[in-house]
Amino acid sequence: MIGKLTGTVDSIAEDAVILDVNGVGYLVQCPSSTLSRLSAGAHASLMIEMKVSEDAIRLFGFVSAEEREWFRLLQTVQSVGSKVALAILSTLSPRDLQRALALGDKAMIGRAPGVGPKLALRLTTELKDKAPAMMLRGEAHNDMPVAVAPRGAEADAVAALLKLGYSESIAATSVAKVANDLGEAEAGVLIREALRNMGKA
Repeated sequence: MIGKLTGTVDSIAEDAVILDVNGVGYLVQCPSSTLSRLSAGAHASLMIEMKVSEDAIRLFGFVSAEEREWFRLLQTVQSVGSKVALAILSTLSPRDLQRALALGDKAMIGRAPGVGPKLALRLTTELKDKAPAMMLRGEAHNDMPVAVAPRGAEADAVAALLKLGYSESIAATSVAKVANDLGEAEAGVLIREALRNMGKA
C-alpha cells in the first residue's frame, strides 16, 4: 500500500495532480484545498489513501495526515463515497468541519456539492461524537510542512476541560460554541466562557 508520495508536480488538473516520483507519474485525486497549495514544477509531499477495486487502483492525496483521516472518517457514513468526501474537504477545512460537526451545523456541511439536507443530517448525527477526538489528534497527525490553519487555543481549551472531567463531546461542543461567538480568543477565555455556559463558572 502507498501511504505517502514525494516528488515533483508534473501537471495539475481540475481535481487531480500528476506527481513525478523518480520518473514515474502518479495520478492523484485531491481536494481543491490541496490542489491550491501545489504548483507545476514544485516539489511536493502528499499523504496518500489508496483504493483498489476490480478494475482500477485510485490514489487520493492530501497535504496533511489530518485531512486524510477526515477523508477516511467521512466515508464511514452511509452514502458518502470518495467523491462526496473530496467535495466536503474541498468546501470545508478540517477546522471548519470539526466546528460544524460539534455545533450540529447542517447548513455549513450542506454547502458541499452532493450533500443534501438528509445526508448533512446523517453526517452531523453520526460524526458529532467523533469530532472531538479528531480535533485532539490533529496536531499529532500534522507532520507535513504545509498544514491546516492552527487551532491551538481551541485544542488547549478542550484538553483542559477533559482534565476537569468533561467528556470529549461536551468539551468540544462547548468550546466550539464559545469560539464561534467570540472569534479568536485565548485558551483561558475559551475555558472560562465554556464553563460559564455549562453553569460551572
